[in-house]
Amino acid sequence: MKIAFIGTYPPRECGIGTFTQNLFHSSVGEEAVVGGSQGFVIAIDDNGLHYDYPKEVKLTIRQEEQTDYLEAANLINLSGADICILEHEFGIFGGQDGIYILPLLYRLKIPLIVTLHTVLKTPSYNQKAVMTEICKIAQSVVVMSQTAVDMLSDVYKVPIDKIALIAHGVPDIHFGQLLTKKEFKLSSKQVLLTFGFIGRNKGIETVLRALPEVVKKYPQLVYIVLGKTHPNVVRHAGEEYRVFLAGLVKQLGIEKHVVFLNEFISQSELFKYLSASDIYITPYTSEAQITSGTLSYAIGAGNAVISTPYWHAAELLADGRGRLFNFHDSPALTEILLELLDHPDQMQQLRKNAFDYGREITWPKIGEKYLELAESIAKIGLDLESGSPMILDPLALPPFLLDHVQRLTDDTGIIQHAKYGIPNLKEGYCLDDNARALLMVLMTYKRNKHPLALKLSPTYLSYINYMQTQDGMFRNFLSFNRNFLDEVGSEDSFGRTIWSLGYLLGNAPNDAYYQTGREIFFDAVPNFTNLRSIRSIANTIVGICHYLKSNPTDEGMIKILEALTGRLLTEYDIHRSNDWQWFESLLAYDNAFLPLALLHAAEFLHDPRVFEVAIESMDFLSDVTLRNGYLSVVGNENWYGRDREQSMFAQQPLDALAMVLMFHQAFRLTKDQSYIQKLSTCFMWFLGENDLRVSLYDFETKGCCDGLESTGVNRNQGAESTLAYLISHLSVLEAFEEVTKMEAELV
Repeated sequence: MKIAFIGTYPPRECGIGTFTQNLFHSSVGEEAVVGGSQGFVIAIDDNGLHYDYPKEVKLTIRQEEQTDYLEAANLINLSGADICILEHEFGIFGGQDGIYILPLLYRLKIPLIVTLHTVLKTPSYNQKAVMTEICKIAQSVVVMSQTAVDMLSDVYKVPIDKIALIAHGVPDIHFGQLLTKKEFKLSSKQVLLTFGFIGRNKGIETVLRALPEVVKKYPQLVYIVLGKTHPNVVRHAGEEYRVFLAGLVKQLGIEKHVVFLNEFISQSELFKYLSASDIYITPYTSEAQITSGTLSYAIGAGNAVISTPYWHAAELLADGRGRLFNFHDSPALTEILLELLDHPDQMQQLRKNAFDYGREITWPKIGEKYLELAESIAKIGLDLESGSPMILDPLALPPFLLDHVQRLTDDTGIIQHAKYGIPNLKEGYCLDDNARALLMVLMTYKRNKHPLALKLSPTYLSYINYMQTQDGMFRNFLSFNRNFLDEVGSEDSFGRTIWSLGYLLGNAPNDAYYQTGREIFFDAVPNFTNLRSIRSIANTIVGICHYLKSNPTDEGMIKILEALTGRLLTEYDIHRSNDWQWFESLLAYDNAFLPLALLHAAEFLHDPRVFEVAIESMDFLSDVTLRNGYLSVVGNENWYGRDREQSMFAQQPLDALAMVLMFHQAFRLTKDQSYIQKLSTCFMWFLGENDLRVSLYDFETKGCCDGLESTGVNRNQGAESTLAYLISHLSVLEAFEEVTKMEAELV
């Protein structure tokens, strides 16, 4: 049998990674009880970090890169593997609640076993949808406690016969207590231990507050807190919790009795510390922990264990294998500690009971159980239904790269034009492009936390701030030496800026950017209802709607939205006829932005007329531009008037972008997947599905050419065209994720 394992993996410092490694070695590696099986690992990387993995890791998946998951599915299907074992925890996979794992699982052509390291009793809507779908795809679901079995059945409606209960394995490692205490110079000490990643939910302060009364009677007692702060905690809050704990130790006057060891150690070293300790404590603050590897290790090492009654502890410490105390109850913990220290015979009985049980859950035995389960599942096989082909396939797209954007950007902003792939400094900067650039990097950071996107975003935001005038309007053009080139910019540039700022207010990466964007946005608000250009009005409507997604009760902004939407409807009524369902007497530039704006407004105004005009005008534009089976953008040479032919050339990437966004919003509003097909068709305009059958995306520079001319492709790669391509690419990736999520919810 050949098994493919998916999970985090050492040297990444992660408890699930350690679990995956132990399972691999105990089922198909050198520790396996039953020989003859083979396997390999696909490891999940963390937020742009890369690791020097051992030879069994055949492929890595970057957590937030959708295409990596699809490549992994292809590798597994072509590897000759008989079965796949997935280690699941929401936080290790990309997308909202780890949804990026679903497309991989959909594409597997071999049976699947999933080990669930987290089962939530009260999941969010999205968490439940993702978990339910994973359990439907899997042929067997492994959990490590009876509580988890019951919750899977009751909350997620997983059939009981699909659920396997297999305990968390523990390494078969043992050291003598006297020798390890001597090695750590703890021979004269009573040793308490807590280990694992440190964070607020670990409840270590509960133990600290229990110690003063204990150390009065046992002055040789030492409490060791072994483990690094969890990487996610460090990323968002730094070492705030560790600093708090250090302050509490000082406040309680127990500095001589508490040792913090801020490191992630090997299993062998960990078991030395476990062997040296007299009592192991898990003081977690909530019952909602269905699995604890640290607790299992303590039992396996034969420790006397005291714990709060979270789900896994309540089961694992039953039958005299440990003692429980209530959450946050320091006095109760003090009482138990004194009782055990006063009565060594009780402590010894706990240690014996734990050790005896630990003999039953060593990794060789747990690996054998997984292997037996895998063999039974593989014998049944997989009924492969012929599913419908993918409408969107991210693997068919070029990699999403910011190389050319980085090349065009300096410390002022993004240069608006280029000579081929080289920034044309003579042309300086413009507001339109910096607004689009801000939108693009915000979308990028939202999708995959790209560090370069976060680094670039303040540059574009500061440009917007610099160009705003006292009355809330904006200048547009700035020379390379930072001289203003106009007093008031175009209404189009104003609208595009509001679009970008509105998106920022709904998707700010941090509060500083949010507050800056909010000031600029609301300084501009008095000008909203004075706009005359319908495209500026449309862009402003989209910006307002992005703002309202996070501020839906702003009645004043809703009234402005109603007024601006009414302006578009009025223009539509003036120009519409039976054979011309449009807002003007011609199709000009950025056309799809007009129905796009109404599709956004329809989300908030709930006016059937808004939705009706949005769909009717979208269909009219689609009939004109998609009639040949590919996107033929209205050319900017002469456009397309009611009484004259469509201009074919000077096709602009901005128009293709608007079409992609329009169909994306139509799908979001209606859930009609035909719009996803049209979205894909429009995006492929950039990659050669156009009138000239030539790609505008430059695979060497990673930029996008400026348009299609009658003489061929305009090879210059300015900011507008490249940003149009990148925003379109991001929209495709978002749509793929949304389709995946919708399919999960419908199954």
